[in-house]
Amino acid sequence: MKISRNWLQTYFEKPLPEAQALADALTFHAFEIESVENDVLDVKVTPNRGHDCLSHRGVAKELSAILELPMKADALRQTVSLEPRTDEVAVTIETPLCPRYIAGYITGVKVGPSPDWLRSSLESVGQRSINNVVDATNYVMFNLGQPLHAFDAGQLKEKNGYSIEVRNAKKGEKMIALDDKEYELAESMLVIGDKNSGAAIGIAGVKGGKPAGISETTKDIIIESANFDGVSVRRTAAALKLRTDASSRFEQVLSPELAAYGMRAAADLILQLAGGELAGFTDEYPAKQGIRTVSVTLSKINAVLGTKLAESDVADAFRRLELPYQSDEVRPHRVTVTPPFERLDLVIAEDLIEEVARIVGYDKIPAVELSKFTGKVEINPNFYAAEKSREELVAQGYSEVFTSVFADKGERVVANKVDGVRPYLRATLQDGLKDALEKNIRNKDLLGLKEVKLFEIGTVWRKGREEIVLGTADKSGVRESELTTSDVVNDVYEMLPVSTTERYQTYSKYPFIVRDIALWVPAGIKPEDVLEVIRTHAGELLVRSEKFDEFTKGEKTSYAFRLVFQSFDKTLTDGDANERMESIYAAVKGKGWEVR
Repeated sequence: MKISRNWLQTYFEKPLPEAQALADALTFHAFEIESVENDVLDVKVTPNRGHDCLSHRGVAKELSAILELPMKADALRQTVSLEPRTDEVAVTIETPLCPRYIAGYITGVKVGPSPDWLRSSLESVGQRSINNVVDATNYVMFNLGQPLHAFDAGQLKEKNGYSIEVRNAKKGEKMIALDDKEYELAESMLVIGDKNSGAAIGIAGVKGGKPAGISETTKDIIIESANFDGVSVRRTAAALKLRTDASSRFEQVLSPELAAYGMRAAADLILQLAGGELAGFTDEYPAKQGIRTVSVTLSKINAVLGTKLAESDVADAFRRLELPYQSDEVRPHRVTVTPPFERLDLVIAEDLIEEVARIVGYDKIPAVELSKFTGKVEINPNFYAAEKSREELVAQGYSEVFTSVFADKGERVVANKVDGVRPYLRATLQDGLKDALEKNIRNKDLLGLKEVKLFEIGTVWRKGREEIVLGTADKSGVRESELTTSDVVNDVYEMLPVSTTERYQTYSKYPFIVRDIALWVPAGIKPEDVLEVIRTHAGELLVRSEKFDEFTKGEKTSYAFRLVFQSFDKTLTDGDANERMESIYAAVKGKGWEVR
């Protein structure tokens, strides 16, 4: 997520440190920073903090605690008003997957370009300016973290007022979204509907619909500030291959309380930028978010962290984070924290311990060696048998492969299949191994192998159970057997050799061409000397070269070499290979060697 230093500065009276210093502070106390460029930080917010930190306000809050720099004001700590109320827009929620939906109705707006400050703010975080109304909703989302959307009320059907519904999509229902693409919706997906017409006008938490989009002719608008189930939004966005800034926030799960702050901020900003009159708000909030508390003792904090923090250190960390807490009068050194509504990540004592640790500073926590393990290592029979079989097969020249667990046929059907081609879990390794063998045989010369020998240790599902089996494939056929775990098991794990592989190098996707060359050389000439000449004059297209035959007759020795040519850029022709061979022929003849 891109965070602008200039935008962050609006939260503070005192000047902020330079962008790199902010990045360092966040790195050592909160989040990893992907990059810093032109005073914009690319912050990698951890999943547990998506509730509150996918916003400038959230990051500003973190910096305030880390740097002990007071904020001018925190919008989420102010009293928010959703007045006046209006009966001109009705809201109906037909699913528990929408905990809250607020509609704001503004009439007489004038849609036009955004002012420079708003346009530059959005552009600094990679957002294109559209118009003052849409930009206002996007600004509030990037500022506070609450996704919003604005509908053109003039495009909705009115029957004694407007009526918005949150419902599941109808079977076969389609909608053209703001990206001008038509999406076919599944019944499991949530949509925002115009109840008076029955039409879908938005995919809940993901994307608005084109027909009710804001345009230059828009006069009256209905603003949406809602809360949707994170899992539902993620599944919908994934199924439609439509991930948006809104969906990425709802996926992390937001507090329904945040919707009110987002609505008030968006409505006020739109009135400021586009004029108009606020008719009022409609708020459907069936079950309000409860207040919870989390407790932890000083002894547990120090035991988990390996520290000797005083109670004042813990109190200071909670103060800096503005986490309200109370000391327990009955149990000394025990504190109870009441997390703010947006801190959905604070649930158990360990969450509070993590907050203390990162604010105190991980560098302040001493390194303590783990105590020596004095017990007996438990041997996992399956792992032991797999490792032993793997070493034996590798020693025999076999290479391990991993084939797909999905198959064309089998006993178990996959509930959420990855494609429509292989809808079953495999009942055997043999099909995958046979396919892998055929593919690799074609690349035998490229791989420099005289014979392709493969094995796989994997899971199969058959006879109503799941089991691990061993499969092998070579020129004699494809075989499969149970992975024996009874007689190979020892009391201790064997010390197996460490791989000597230094690096992996891919090979080209384009076909290769094989050429053989045999030649007589004077006795005493080593094959390495001949190969050096060949490789020098073959050029960069020679990807493999090796001797495959040798015999001596009188004062001469015959060497035969296999040469493999391949390009990373194109499919080679016979002409390309022949040109390289002519260069090699000329070079070896120049040495006085005779090509056979």
